[in-house]
Amino acid sequence: MLRIYQNTYRRTARKAVVYSTKVACCNHSTLSRITSHPRRQQDNGSSRSHQRHEEFLLAGNPARGWQMPPPSRGYGMLVVRILRGALKLRYIVLGGAIGGGVSLSKKYEDWKDGLPDFKWLEDAMPQGERWSQFSRNLIEVGSLVKNAIDVAKDDLKAKTTVAALGITSDESRKKYEKLQSQVETLQTEIMNVQIKYQKELEKMEKENRELRQQYLILKSNKKTTAKKIKKSLIDMYSEVLDELSGYDTGYTMADHLPRVVVVGDQSSGKTSVLESIAKARIFPRGSGEMMTRAPVKVTLAEGPYHVAQFRDSDREYDLTKESDLQELRRDVEFRMKASVRGGKTVSNEVISMTVKGPGLQRMVLVDLPGIISTMTVDMASDTKDSIHQMTKHYMSNPNAIILCIQDGSVDAERSNVTDLVMQCDPLGRRTIFVLTKVDLAEELADPDRIRKILSGKLFPMKALGYYAVVTGRGRKDDSIDAIRQYEEDFFKNSKLFHRRGVIMPHQVTSRNLSLAVSDRFWKMVRETIEQQADAFKATRFNLETEWKNNFPRLRESGRDELFDKAKGEILDEVVTLSQISAKKWDDALNTKLWEKLSNYVFETIYLPAAQSGSQNSFNTMVDIKLRQWAEQALPAKSVEAGWEALQLEFISLMERSKKTQDHDGIFDQLKSAVVDEAIRRHSWEDKAIDMLRVIQLNTLEDRFVHDKQEWDSAVKFLETSVNAKLVQTEETLAQMFGPGQLRRFTHWQYLTQDQQKRRGVKNELDKILKNDTKHLPTLTHDELTTVRKNLQRDNVDVDTDYIRQTWFPVYRKHFLQQALQRAKDCRKAYYLYTQQGAECEISCSDVVLFWRIQQVIKITGNALRQQVINREARRLDKEIKAVLDEFSDDEEKKGYLLTGKRVLLAEELIKVRQIQEKLEEFINSLNQEK
Repeated sequence: MLRIYQNTYRRTARKAVVYSTKVACCNHSTLSRITSHPRRQQDNGSSRSHQRHEEFLLAGNPARGWQMPPPSRGYGMLVVRILRGALKLRYIVLGGAIGGGVSLSKKYEDWKDGLPDFKWLEDAMPQGERWSQFSRNLIEVGSLVKNAIDVAKDDLKAKTTVAALGITSDESRKKYEKLQSQVETLQTEIMNVQIKYQKELEKMEKENRELRQQYLILKSNKKTTAKKIKKSLIDMYSEVLDELSGYDTGYTMADHLPRVVVVGDQSSGKTSVLESIAKARIFPRGSGEMMTRAPVKVTLAEGPYHVAQFRDSDREYDLTKESDLQELRRDVEFRMKASVRGGKTVSNEVISMTVKGPGLQRMVLVDLPGIISTMTVDMASDTKDSIHQMTKHYMSNPNAIILCIQDGSVDAERSNVTDLVMQCDPLGRRTIFVLTKVDLAEELADPDRIRKILSGKLFPMKALGYYAVVTGRGRKDDSIDAIRQYEEDFFKNSKLFHRRGVIMPHQVTSRNLSLAVSDRFWKMVRETIEQQADAFKATRFNLETEWKNNFPRLRESGRDELFDKAKGEILDEVVTLSQISAKKWDDALNTKLWEKLSNYVFETIYLPAAQSGSQNSFNTMVDIKLRQWAEQALPAKSVEAGWEALQLEFISLMERSKKTQDHDGIFDQLKSAVVDEAIRRHSWEDKAIDMLRVIQLNTLEDRFVHDKQEWDSAVKFLETSVNAKLVQTEETLAQMFGPGQLRRFTHWQYLTQDQQKRRGVKNELDKILKNDTKHLPTLTHDELTTVRKNLQRDNVDVDTDYIRQTWFPVYRKHFLQQALQRAKDCRKAYYLYTQQGAECEISCSDVVLFWRIQQVIKITGNALRQQVINREARRLDKEIKAVLDEFSDDEEKKGYLLTGKRVLLAEELIKVRQIQEKLEEFINSLNQEK
C-alpha cells in the first residue's frame, strides 16, 4: 500500500514540474511580446511585477531532480490563455488610461495657447455656466478613470492567483469568460470616456473659432468707427433745414428751401397720412382734442432697420417693437408740451426727428397743428390766429410742397384748409390734394361728390394731383401693416373706385401717394437748391462786410466761444483768491468780525457791566455774558463774518480785473450773474461752528494780559472802538438837537420846535450829569419831576417819556467820554495792574474786557483764514463751476447775459456760414448722384 502511494505521488510531481516548465516558457514568450510593444515599454512598474511572477513559476523544486513524463497539452494551453488575457487586460487598461490622459493634456495645452487675449471682452461677454459645467465634468471623468484602474488591478491580482494555484479547467473556463466580459465592459467604458473627451474638445475648438471671429469683427468695427461715415442726401438736406429752423425761429428770414408741408383741419387725418407714409404709428393719439401743438419735421430715409431718432438725442427707437413705439409717442407728446410756454396753446419751436426703414421714400415732411374754426375755453385767446399764421408762413414758401388733407367723411363746405391753400398757391403748381377716410365717405357721402372732389371739379382750388387714402378703421391698436392691408382690400372691392373705374389706380393708396410726393419733392429740390445757395452766399458777404466795418480787429466769436472765454477768466480769478496773503486775509476777517460783533459787545456786554456800579460786579457780569455768547451766538456770527469777508474779497478781485487793459466789458454781466449765483449757493461747512465754539471758549477763559505790548494794543482797541461809538452818538444828538449856532448862521438853517424842546431838556440833563459825574444810566422819579418843573417855568411842557428819550443819547455821550478818559489813564498803568491785579487803584477792567475780545477776534480770524484757504475757496470754486455748467446748457440765459451788437452780428454770421457750407456740401453730393 505504501509503495502504491509513493508511485502515485512521484507521477503527480513529474507532471507538475513539466507543466510548470512549459507554462513558464509560454509566459516568457508572451512577456517578450508584451514588453517589446512600444506602449508596454512605458509601464516599467508592471514589467518588474511580471518578472517576479515569472521567477516564481520557474523556481520549481530543484531538490527533487525528478524527470516527469510530458503533461497533457490541453491543460497547459488553457492556463496560458488565462494568464495572457489577464496580462493583456492589465496593459490595455493602464496604457489606455495613461495615453488618454497625456493626449488630453496635450490637446488642452494646445487649445489654451491658441486662445487670443479676451481681457477686453470681460465686461461685454462674462463667463457663462458652460465653463464651470465643463470643469465639473473633467473632475467626474478623472474619478471614473481612477476607479476603473483600481478595479482592473484587483481583477488582475485575483486572476493571477487563480492561475498560480492551478484551479481546474471548468472553474478556469468560467472565470475566464467572466473576466473576458469584464474586460469588454471596461473597454466600452474607456471608449465612451474618450468619445466624451473628444466631443468636449471639438465643442471648445468650435467656440474658440467663434470667439476669434467675434474678436476680429469687433476689432474691425473699432477701426471703421474712426472713419467718417458718408451721410445720405436726405440726411444732409435735413441738417440744412434744422440749421435754418434754429436760425429762423422768429420768421425773420425768407427760407425758400423745399419741404413737404402737411396741412389740414383738426382731426382730418393728416397725422395718420404721415404715419402711413412713414410706415409707423409714431404720433400720440387723442379723442377729438388737439395733439399736434408744434411743427414736427420728419425726415424719411431708406435704411436696413425701421428706427426713429430725435435730432438732439442719440437714442434709436425700434419701430418694430410696440414698447419702443409707446415710448416714442410719449416722448413726442412730452416735447410738444414742453415747447409750449407762457400760457400758449401752440408753439413755433420745431421738433425734428428722423425715420429710417426699408422701402421708405426719401423726403422731408412738416406736420403742422390742425386748423380750427372754434376755440375751447382751455385754449389761449390767440390760438386760432397763431395756427393760421404758422400755416401761412410754411405754405408761403414758394418752393414748399403743400400736402392738403381733406376729411372725406364730412361735408366739403365745412373745410377751412382749402381756402388757405388757395390763397397761398392759387394756381396749384405745388399742391397735392389728399382725401382721407374714403371708406366712411363711400357709405355716407354722395359718390358723385367724391368723384368731383378727386377730379378737381368741386373745390375752386387747383392741385397737381388728387389722391384717395384710407388711414385706419377707427381702432387705436391697429398696426400700420393691418391698416395698409385694409386699405388695399377696400380699394380692390370698392364699388366707387374699382368697378366703375372712374378713378385711376395710381390715385389711390398711401403707397402711390408717397411715391408721388417724393418724386415731386426731389424735383423741386433740384430746381431750386442752387438759387437758395446763392442767396445765402450774398447774405454771408453782406454780414462779413458789416463785421469788418464795425469790428475790424476782432474775430467773429459766437456766444458759446465767448462763454468759454468768460468761464476761463472767472476760474482764473478763483485761483487768484487762494493766492491772497495771510496778512490781508487776517485784516479783512478781523475787520468784518468786529463789524459783526461790536454792537453786541457794546450794547449787551460792556455798557450794562460798566454801568453796574462796582468793579467786582463788572467782572462777574462780563464773565457770565461772555460765556453765554461763546456758547450760543458767537460761532455762528463768526462764520457769517467769514463768509461775507470771502464774498467781498472775491468781488473786489472781479472789480480789479475790470481795470486791466485787456478787459472785455462784454463779459461783465455774465461774470456778475455767475458770482452772485455761486455766492448765494455757497454756505460754510457746518462742522466749522463746533470747532470755533471750542476755540473761543478756551480763549475767553484767559483773563490776564501777558505783556505790555498786548496791553497797549488793547487800550488802543478800546479807544478806537469807543471813539467810533462816540461819533455815532454825536450824529444822533445832532439830528435830535439840530445844527449849532455857527452852522445856522453860515447855512441859513433854523431849529424846529421839537429841536428847541430837545435843547431845553438837554440843558437840564447836563446840569444833573455835571453835579453827579458817576450818575447811573437811569433817571430817578425825583429827577424827572425836577426837569419837568424847570421846563414848565420856561413854558415848555414835556412828559417823562420825552425826557427819557433825550436822556439816553446824552448819557451815552457822557459815559463814552468817561471811558475814553479811563483808557488814557490805564495806558500807563500796566505795571500797576500786574502788581495789584483786580485791586488796582485805577479801574482798568474795561481794558481787560477789550483785550479778551481782541484775542477772540484774532484766534477766530486765524481759524477762519485757514478754513478759507484750505476748504472754502475750493468749495466756492466747485460752486462756480456748477453754475457755469448750468449756464452753458441754458441758451436763453446765455442769450440774456451775452448780448449786444457784436454778439448778435457774430452769431448771425456764424449761422449763415454754417448753412451755406452745408448747402454747398449737399449740392456737390446731389450733382454726383446725377
